[in-house]
Amino acid sequence: MKSDLASYLQAAGHEVDDLGPHSADSVDYPDFGYKLASAVASGAAERGIAICGSGIGISIAVNRNPACRCALVSEPLSAKLSREHNDANVLALGARLTGIEMAKACVDSFLATPFGGDRHIRRVNKLSNPDIA
Repeated sequence: MKSDLASYLQAAGHEVDDLGPHSADSVDYPDFGYKLASAVASGAAERGIAICGSGIGISIAVNRNPACRCALVSEPLSAKLSREHNDANVLALGARLTGIEMAKACVDSFLATPFGGDRHIRRVNKLSNPDIA
């Protein structure tokens, strides 16, 4: 799924920085989630796409970084709402659970949707700062 989505995004004119892994060998997905989270948090990447078998573990790893709001989705409406309501900056997908065409639709929705702002700003700020009352 990772290589298919990278090719799809490049063909659409997006810059893709593949942070790995670069083989089918078993890896520790938190290492790659942290790497992606660091790229987004530092501003090296505006948004990211995280992929693992179910999408669950990688999304948990990315969300350990307070600057990241990673949403695990399996269909385009959730991808849209993650951007519109939660200002998600990382999309997580489960490669074993989501087909490639559905994944492309999720990515398209995620990238095309702006943050809604307004009433959502206060809540989004609390996501990275739980001490805000």
